[in-house]
Amino acid sequence: VGKFVEFFGAGLASMALPDRATIGNMSPEYGATMGYFPVDDETLRYYRLTGREDAHVDFIGEYMKAQGMFFSADAPEPEYSDVVELDLSTVEPSIAGPRRPQDRIAVHGVHEAFGRMLATPVKDGGFGIDADKRNAHVKLDGDSGGDIGHGATVIAAITSCTNTSNPYVMVGAGLVAKKAVERGLHVKPFVKTSLAPGSAVVSEYLEESGLQHYLDELGFEVVGYGCTTCIGNSGPIPDVVSAAIEKGGLVAAAVLSGNRNFEGRVHPLTKANFLASPPLVVAYALAGTMDINLDTDAIGTDSKGNAVYLRDIWPTRAEVRDVVAKVVSAKSFRARYKDVFKGSDMWNAIEKTGSDLYQWSEKSTYVREPSFFEHVASAPAPIAPIQGARALAWLGDSVTTDHISPAGSIAQKSPAAKYLMEHGIQPKDFNSYGSRRGNHEVMMRGTFANIRLRNKLVPGSEGTWTRCFLDGQEMTIYDASVKYIAAGVPLLVMAGKEYGSGSSRDWAAKGPALLGVRVVIAESYERIHRSNLVGMGILPLQFMEGESAESLGLKGDETFDILDLSDTVKPGATIRVSAKPASGAAKEFKTRLRIDTPVEVDYYRNGGILQTVLRRLAG
Repeated sequence: VGKFVEFFGAGLASMALPDRATIGNMSPEYGATMGYFPVDDETLRYYRLTGREDAHVDFIGEYMKAQGMFFSADAPEPEYSDVVELDLSTVEPSIAGPRRPQDRIAVHGVHEAFGRMLATPVKDGGFGIDADKRNAHVKLDGDSGGDIGHGATVIAAITSCTNTSNPYVMVGAGLVAKKAVERGLHVKPFVKTSLAPGSAVVSEYLEESGLQHYLDELGFEVVGYGCTTCIGNSGPIPDVVSAAIEKGGLVAAAVLSGNRNFEGRVHPLTKANFLASPPLVVAYALAGTMDINLDTDAIGTDSKGNAVYLRDIWPTRAEVRDVVAKVVSAKSFRARYKDVFKGSDMWNAIEKTGSDLYQWSEKSTYVREPSFFEHVASAPAPIAPIQGARALAWLGDSVTTDHISPAGSIAQKSPAAKYLMEHGIQPKDFNSYGSRRGNHEVMMRGTFANIRLRNKLVPGSEGTWTRCFLDGQEMTIYDASVKYIAAGVPLLVMAGKEYGSGSSRDWAAKGPALLGVRVVIAESYERIHRSNLVGMGILPLQFMEGESAESLGLKGDETFDILDLSDTVKPGATIRVSAKPASGAAKEFKTRLRIDTPVEVDYYRNGGILQTVLRRLAG
């Protein structure tokens, strides 16, 4: 965490650039600030393959060599602060899940791991299914026939630009589909399949190779390009499947080739979400369940009644490379990208106003003038203690930006849905939070609205619920914030370890700021989210080492005073917090200020980075 990671060594010679790019692009999964590979002959070869001009590629190579930065097996090893050695022969096929991308499971251990997840209590990260219900199956109504149980793969999606821009894994998926179709295998009828490549070039080489035909046969037709299931845009699953999941209280699964699987992100009905390579997505769609050991268990039965195993339909590396060499060419990339900046007819048909300033529309439910600059004085007020704050939420460990920031579909009974319906938008046209991120009214109502959020202020609840201490009533977090703001009460959030992990979304800080959150006190922070909180004028405090809200005996219903804040506060200072319960004496404890640099002190003094920039422009 917090490191720049460069991959180097003799093993680079056997690693294709798309594989390197995938590993580099997925640095959040191993915690690094960034991951990258040095420029070498493979880099230059890829530039040529993807349509760059030879003169440009030659210039890159010559420049990097002149700088001593071109990698070759006999080049002297750079000096690193730390070196971690990895024997590539020890790497084994894996998936990740069911809730976090860093939770890796070897493919041969998925069956055993899933069984443990069902039995493990929810508070310990499992699903808490009672022993007598773990083998539950529910018959599907209608013509689909069959039944489903825990672990049924109801969504299988090849999606996300990270993986679908890699021709080796995409061709691999196509070859798995080809071999499966030729053996007479079929995807289970309850599995919703889709293919959303990161580029139209992918469609071109899959069509040219003939592999798209086999993907289509298994239901992996192209539904679009870019983010779909990976950001919750899979759309509904069939009603009969939804009904069966709800009737049986089943832990249904999704398997996707994306790089995020946080709770509530993929689909409201899939509690278990697994990340896998595109070929494995096809395999699990054929199996119809995640409760399987693909090393030893049959994936299906062929047209002659013979058991078919994954090893029977898995392509060799040579097969994949042969197809890639035949169909992936510079010509395709040049053809597809020569007009990339011209835009579509629909884009070019947008009416232009001729003004340098955007014309805000009060009627728009997609783009509204944000309220961040309302009541901004010409000069900031001095930093001062925060008095009388109340807890809006008390959260546990590993609360991600997907829990905090709205993502995916808009639930029909949510505050955001109520707002949209009041503005004439019907549920079928809600679209997603991602598409409406330009409307702060929608986004603030969706903050802390994740269906899997667990707020300790309302024990046993899931979703956007809290207790408003002005009247003691349970209500949505948004409705409570409205009451607190009207009463002039500042708000805080208490949390455990790794607060704000996951995608570095700005709305995970913007949303709480709009809800009136002034302080977060957590055991630890994800690096970027901590910075984003400061950037929105929210004070990040950290419990002292070994302490937590529980260990300090806090109940969440206290009135909090944040002491020791002044215009001379230093980064990393010790800040005292006074917590006064409804009855009894106040309890005081120390925290560490997680404003880490002098410039962040300036951001906080101004109320955030936006206000800082505005004042500098005005000055």
